Amino acid sequence: MKLTTRNQYLKQMYLLSEEISDFDRFPFNLPLLKYFKELDFHPNVTYIIGENGMGKSTLLEAIAVGLGFDPEGGTSNFNFSGYFSHSNLDQFLRLVRGVYQPKDHFFFRAETFYNVATNIEELDSDPLGGARIVDSFGGKSLHEQSHGESFFAAFNERFRGNGLYILDEPEAAL
Repeated sequence: MKLTTRNQYLKQMYLLSEEISDFDRFPFNLPLLKYFKELDFHPNVTYIIGENGMGKSTLLEAIAVGLGFDPEGGTSNFNFSGYFSHSNLDQFLRLVRGVYQPKDHFFFRAETFYNVATNIEELDSDPLGGARIVDSFGGKSLHEQSHGESFFAAFNERFRGNGLYILDEPEAAL
């Protein structure tokens, strides 16, 4: 199988370990970061797997924040926060982007998807807000669907391809 880098929007990531003063403090004390130096992303899909408590979600959040996403999820156009609690790990990562820009992008975070859905409702209630955002999720309020249905609305309707999608625990509603 020939790999193409035409759609590789994120190529590599490096931990700027020389700038970290205390590896005994969160988030640098997470098992994932203990021996981490760099990561080469696959041109199509990269999976980050491991045991609970390793730091996978913290790392995905840092990548998303480093790319300009709201720490709770959505696109880079979302700017809200229920409780500003993300780590500062993004400040210690160097993200190497590809030559091409994604046509679509989304940070899907299962634990805060309810907040994303609420923000969509709030934005769509503004009569001067432009096109309804919920239409890109199938047109039905995400709050008027089951947990699983709202996740599938995001997967099936919102993720259109040619994009950079960061998914944290997408299996949570299955």
